[in-house]
Amino acid sequence: MEDRHLHIICFDVPLPADYGGAIDEFYKIKTLHEAGIKLHLHCFVYNRPPHTDLENYCATVNYYKRHNDFNHFSFRLPFIVNSRKNPELIANLSQDNYPVLIEGIHCSYALFDGKLTDRKVMLRLHNAEFEYYHTLGAHEKNPLKKFYFNHESKLLKKYEAGLASKVKIAAVSERDIKLYKNNFEPADIDHLPAFTAFDTAKGVEGKGCFCLYHGNLAINENEEAAVWLLKHVFKDLDIPFVIAGKNPSERLRFLAEENAHICLVSNPAEDELQDMIAKAQIHIIPSFNTTGIKLKLLNALYNGRHCLVNKAAVQGSGLEGICQVAEEAEEFKTAIGYLYNIPYTTAENADRQITLDRLYNNKKNLEKITDFFWGADN
Repeated sequence: MEDRHLHIICFDVPLPADYGGAIDEFYKIKTLHEAGIKLHLHCFVYNRPPHTDLENYCATVNYYKRHNDFNHFSFRLPFIVNSRKNPELIANLSQDNYPVLIEGIHCSYALFDGKLTDRKVMLRLHNAEFEYYHTLGAHEKNPLKKFYFNHESKLLKKYEAGLASKVKIAAVSERDIKLYKNNFEPADIDHLPAFTAFDTAKGVEGKGCFCLYHGNLAINENEEAAVWLLKHVFKDLDIPFVIAGKNPSERLRFLAEENAHICLVSNPAEDELQDMIAKAQIHIIPSFNTTGIKLKLLNALYNGRHCLVNKAAVQGSGLEGICQVAEEAEEFKTAIGYLYNIPYTTAENADRQITLDRLYNNKKNLEKITDFFWGADN
């Protein structure tokens, strides 16, 4: 069979795979590589440096600077797009006619600008970005940041509407498909679940000894979720509660220190975090954002015991049946009081494995990509 080549454009360097977007990107790359596809990777660099391990999976790797400065703020293009406009990327893509997988609206300027006509192109939708930025704006306290998020949301809605009719879209959740269909007129949109690091549910039978919320605490919606749990759920609930994640604010540190039964773990190493996930009795994952898929929830479902969420955390994910769902603070308290005393069983783990394998099987989901680019017979 003739070699299959694919360009992949990533909005960030996908290693280390230590947050949602990078996890989906890297394990998609790994799965494509294992299927024998020659990958030509293009990454934008700003906070994360180039990573030599990517060369183990890709035939070529190119890095481009993201211009993350005020000069690339625009009243016409979303900043996440305008800061990644790059003529060198377009020149490199023009060297051949291989198909292109665009990871995120962030990297889509070449498509928007008409540089990828007559090419097979798939746009991976990591979020309905216009809705995601609207949610960030709603929870932001800093007036300047709030203006930026709201401005970006408006530009993204117009920009995403313009792209929706131009390209095959692979959405990470059913909820995002509904958002796109309700707001735009997508020509071709399907569900492509997130690629993950896991394939086996490994929740340990029995009981853990604390509740856990984990995430990137530098993202305002994650901080607000943690603050909500501290103020409204665990403040007068005498059950050990651990919050773990990247770069917590002083506000969050102060609130956690007010309660002896609450512990804040800042910037845990990956093995330390996974150890906490395995030992927790309940993973508590409320969300104020309904777009995308919560990779931290998938991590908890594959590697932990009971998962307690709100509707927004699982909407459109297909995971509702293997999570306990609550909405108001009192409902969370009641569910925590119940689940904290219920051992996790092998039967629950087996049910969880069936659902996860149906939705989040990397090899099955690979077929959705290869069928689009090369046909079902390849």
